[in-house]
Amino acid sequence: MNIIPKHPSIKGPTDMFSGDVYFDVIAKGESPSRLRVNSVHFAPCARTAWHCHASGQTLHVTEGVGLVQSRGGDVIEMRPGDTIYTPPGEWHWHGAAPNHFMTHLAMWENLSEDQDVPETTWGEQVSDVEYRA
Repeated sequence: MNIIPKHPSIKGPTDMFSGDVYFDVIAKGESPSRLRVNSVHFAPCARTAWHCHASGQTLHVTEGVGLVQSRGGDVIEMRPGDTIYTPPGEWHWHGAAPNHFMTHLAMWENLSEDQDVPETTWGEQVSDVEYRA
């Protein structure tokens, strides 16, 4: 058994997030595990940039009200208890609704060492027009 003490929350980098976003690393996929889990905390209107994951991603909302969108799809509201799965290679973004904070668990797998693709590919920031669609 290995008990890992809580570390300080990390401010989301501005090339990956807009607005005030902080995350706490829960699991970081140390071999042989490939599981990664972050608890991500979004202030109102804060959100990720467009991105996709080589192994897909699962989100589980724990509090607040959030928004999520796949490229070309509708913006969907998500609430506590909702679980959202984006398959490998699907471009998407997620964040807090305009008048609510939102926290979710973000879960994905890192890649095996023999795969020559990035674990997460980051794109452009989500515009205000896209966010309010």
